Amino acid sequence: MSKHANTLSETETGRTIGPRGRKVKILATIGPASRSPDMLRKLFKAGADAFRVNMSHGNHADHASAITAIRALEEEFGRPIAILADLQGPKLRVGTFKDGKAVIRHSGHFTLDRDPAPGDETRVCLPHPELFGILERGQRLLINDGKIRLIVKEADENRIFCSAEVGGVISDRKGVNVPDAEVPIPALTQKDRKDLAFAVEQGADWIALSFVQRPEDMAEARKLVAAHASGGHAPSLCAKIEKPQAIGRLDGIIELSDSIMVARGDLGVELEPHEVPPLQKRIVAASRIAGKPVIVATQMLESMIESPMPTRAEVSDVANAVYDGADAVMLSAESAAGEWPEESVSMMHRITAQVERDEGYKERIRLLDPTPDATTSDALAHSCMTIAETVSISAITVFTSSGSTARRVARERPSTPMLVLTPSIRTARRVGLLWGAHAVLTKDIGSFEEMIAKGKRMALRHGFGEAGSKQIVLAGVPFGTPGATNLLHVVTLSGAELDDHRD
Repeated sequence: MSKHANTLSETETGRTIGPRGRKVKILATIGPASRSPDMLRKLFKAGADAFRVNMSHGNHADHASAITAIRALEEEFGRPIAILADLQGPKLRVGTFKDGKAVIRHSGHFTLDRDPAPGDETRVCLPHPELFGILERGQRLLINDGKIRLIVKEADENRIFCSAEVGGVISDRKGVNVPDAEVPIPALTQKDRKDLAFAVEQGADWIALSFVQRPEDMAEARKLVAAHASGGHAPSLCAKIEKPQAIGRLDGIIELSDSIMVARGDLGVELEPHEVPPLQKRIVAASRIAGKPVIVATQMLESMIESPMPTRAEVSDVANAVYDGADAVMLSAESAAGEWPEESVSMMHRITAQVERDEGYKERIRLLDPTPDATTSDALAHSCMTIAETVSISAITVFTSSGSTARRVARERPSTPMLVLTPSIRTARRVGLLWGAHAVLTKDIGSFEEMIAKGKRMALRHGFGEAGSKQIVLAGVPFGTPGATNLLHVVTLSGAELDDHRD
C-alpha cells in the first residue's frame, strides 16, 4: 500500500473547486519556485489540474514533501489531483573540463573519448561506452541542446573524431543528443529504477518515461511498475515522445502506453525545428484515435520564466495545442523555477478557456472523427455525443471503476461537460489528465435506482446542471465490472435531490 493510497475522504465535505470552465487540463511542474504548500495551493486555485514531479532535479525528500502537500489540497478542496512522476531517462552527457569549460572552434576538430581525464578545447570524455563503435561517418552529435553541432569523421571503440559544423562554448556535463542512430541503452537507468520505486511508494498516479525509442521500453517499465505496486494499484504509464526513433514506432508505443507526451524539447533538438509542428499534430491525432490522453509540453510560455506576460507567439502555441485537441498542456520551468509561477498557470487557464469559447473550436477538434470500435461501450460513448448535440444536455455523468468509460467518452470530444463518478481514488486522480473529465470520489452503487438518484444528486451538487435540465447517465451493469459499459439513460433533474445528503 502506497503512502498516499487513499487520503481523500469518500464523502465530500468542506469547500470544493467546481468545474474549471474548460475541458483541456493544465499540468504544472513542481520545482524550487513552487514546492511550498502555499504556492502549490495558489497554483491549484489558479487552475492547475495536475502536478509534475521532475525526477531529474531535487531529491526524494523534497518530492515527498510536495506530494504530501498536494494530497493535503485534495482534503481541503475535496478534489482529486493527478500527480505525474517524470523519470530522467538515459540522458547522455559529456564529462568535465580542466577549467570547467572550453571553446570548440567553428570548422575545427574535436574528439570524444573514454579517457576520464578532464577535457580541453580538443577533447573530452564521453562516459557512455555504448556509443563507441555504433556511430558512423557523417552522423551528427548535438551538444548543449543543439547549440554545438559535431559531424562524425571517424569512430571506433575508443574515440569519436568529429569536425565542428557549429562550434561554441562547451562546459561540464552538457547533454549530448544522437539523432541519427538508435542508442543501445536501457530505457531505465539505475537512477530511474530507484526513482520509479519511490514514485510508486509515494502513490504517484502517472509515471512518465523519457527518451522512449521502442514499444519494448514501455513493456519493460510496466513489468517494473507491477513488481513495485501492491494490491494491483499500479500507476499508469506515459510515454514521452522526444526521439526520432520513436516516430516510426509510434503506433506500437501508443498501444503499450496509457498516455502520450509530446516532449518538444529534445524532439526539437534532434529534429529540424520546422519538423516539430506537423509531428505534434500527428502524435496528438494518433493518441486521440487510440483513446489515450495526450499532453503537449515544453516551452509553452517560456518567456514567463522571467516576465509576467507571455509573447503573442507563445499564446498562439498554447492555443494551437488546444485546437489540435490535446487533453492537457504542460508548464515546465515556468512553474518550477520561474519568477511568475502563479501567473503562468493563470495565463494558461485563460488561454485554454478562451479558445474553448471560440465558435470554431468544436469544429476544429471534430476534424478528426475517431471511428468507434465495434463494441457496445464505444457505441454508447459515441451516442452520448450525438444525443448531447440533439437534445439540450447539461452533463454526461459517467459511472466508472477503471476509468475506461470516461476515456471512451473523452475520445469523442463532446461539447457537454463530463462528470466522472468513481469509488476508486486512483481512478479519480488519473482522470485529472483526461479531456473534459471532472472526477468525484463516491461510494459504489448497487442498483439502477441508486445510480440514477446519485447521478442527479452529484450533478446538482457539483454545478453540472440545475432543476429542469437533462443529463445523460452512462454506466455498466453489473455495477463495478470494468469494461462492461452497457447502459445509457437520459434523466431530468428536479432539484429535490439536493436535499439528499448521501454520497
